[in-house]
Amino acid sequence: MMERLRPILAPHWSETAIARVLAPMQTFIHRSSSSGIVLIIATIIALLIANSPFAPAYDELLHAYVGITVGPFELKESVLHWVNDGLMVIFFFLVGLEIKREVSVGELSSPRAAALPIIAAVGGVVVPASIYLAFNAGGIGARGWGVPMATDIAFALGCLALLGDRIPFALKIFLTAVAIVDDLIAVLVIAFFYSAGLNFVALGIGFGVLGLLALANIFGIRKIIFYVVLGVIVWLAFLKSGVHATIAGVLIAFTIPGRNRIDAPTFVRRADEILHRLDPDSLPATPILTQEAHQHAVIELEELCEHVQAPLQKMEHSLHNWVQFLIMPIFALANAGVALSFGSMEGGMENVLLGIVVGLVLGKPIGLLGAAWLAIRLGIADLPQAVNWRHMLGAGVLAGIGFTMSLFIASLGFVDADVLAAAKLSILAASLIAGTAGLLLLSRMKPMPAQADPVSAFADDGLEMRPARD
Repeated sequence: MMERLRPILAPHWSETAIARVLAPMQTFIHRSSSSGIVLIIATIIALLIANSPFAPAYDELLHAYVGITVGPFELKESVLHWVNDGLMVIFFFLVGLEIKREVSVGELSSPRAAALPIIAAVGGVVVPASIYLAFNAGGIGARGWGVPMATDIAFALGCLALLGDRIPFALKIFLTAVAIVDDLIAVLVIAFFYSAGLNFVALGIGFGVLGLLALANIFGIRKIIFYVVLGVIVWLAFLKSGVHATIAGVLIAFTIPGRNRIDAPTFVRRADEILHRLDPDSLPATPILTQEAHQHAVIELEELCEHVQAPLQKMEHSLHNWVQFLIMPIFALANAGVALSFGSMEGGMENVLLGIVVGLVLGKPIGLLGAAWLAIRLGIADLPQAVNWRHMLGAGVLAGIGFTMSLFIASLGFVDADVLAAAKLSILAASLIAGTAGLLLLSRMKPMPAQADPVSAFADDGLEMRPARD
C-alpha cells in the first residue's frame, strides 16, 4: 500500500501533514536556524540607523501614530506599539501553538522526557533573575528582573546550525524544549508582573470570548476563520484590559483544535481506495480531469488530507515563515536600535548593565546546568542520547542569548528612556558574548556520526502517529 502511495505523494512528501506530525521539532529547528541570520541582519541595520544621521527620523517614525476607525470605534497607537502590541501577538500565538504541540505530542508529552528541559529551564530562569536582583533590588532597574530570564531560540539554534555535525540532534531538541518552557514562564511573568491596572469589563469580555473558542473546540468546530475572527476580538479586549495584549495570543492558541479526525492507518487505507479509482491508465491526457468520477475522487482525497491534519498543525506550519522571517525582523528593527554609548552608564544604570550581562552570560548556564545535574542526580531525568556534559555546558551558554524576549520584557519593564537604552545595550552585549562563547565551547567537540533524519526514517519504516490532544 505504501508503495502505491509513494510515487504519487513523493513530490510533496516532506510537506504532508503526517511528516510534520512525526518531525515537527526538526522542521522548527531548520527554520529557526535560518531566521537567526535574518534577525542578525535586522539588528545590525537597526543599530546602524540609530547611530547615523538618520536616527531622528528613525525615532520619529517609531513614535508616529497610526489609527484605525470603524464607525464610532477608533484604535490609535504609535508604530512602535503596533509592532509590540499587535505584530508580536502573532509571535506569541505561534509560541502558544508550539507549547500546546510539545505538550501534546512532542518533547514535553512524556513526563520522563519533559523532566530535564522543564527543570533545566526553571533553573535557567531563577538564577539569572536572582543575580539581576542582587545588583538592582531597590534601585531604578528593579522592575527589569525578568529581562535576563529568556532565551532567543532563533539565535541559539542558528549558532548550533553553524557547528554542523559536531552537535547531536538530541541537543538541539533539548535546547528547543528549554526555550519553549522559557517562553511559557516569560508569558506568565508578563501576565502577572508586567501588566497595568485592570479593566475588569474588558477582561471579562476577553475571557468570555475565550470560553466560546474553547466550547467551539469541544464541539468540533475546525474552521480556522472562526478562530481568527473571535481571536481578534479577544486581542482587542485584552488590549483595553490592562493585561498585556500578547497574552491573548498564547491563550487563543490553547483553544485551537489539535486533534486530527482520522489516524494515519485509516488515512492510508482510504487514500489507497481513492487512488485505485484514479488509475493512470484510465485517465485522459488532458489539462484537466473531465470525468466526474475522477473529479469526485480528487475532492475526496483533498478532504481526506484535511481530516488527517489538525488546525493547530496547519496554523503553525503557515505562520512559521511569516513570524520568523517578517515579524521578528520587524520587531528587531523597531527595538534593537540604540545609540552605542556607555557615557550614560551612571546613577544606577551600571547596575542594570551588570545585572543583565552577568545574569545572561553566567546565570543562565549556572542555573540550567545546576538544575539539570540535580535532576539527573536524583534520578528524575537522564541526559539526552549522545549528549555529554560539555554539550550541556555549551547549550547552557548559548541559552544566555536573550534578545527577542529580553528586549520585549525590557520594553515593558522600563519607562525611563535612558534606562531602557542601557538595558537594550546590555542585552545586545550579553547576547554577543553568550553566542561567541557558546560557539567556541562547542566548536571543539568532535564531529558526530551520521544521524538519521526523522522524516526519512518515517518514509522508510511506515506510519505511526499519535493524535494531538485538544
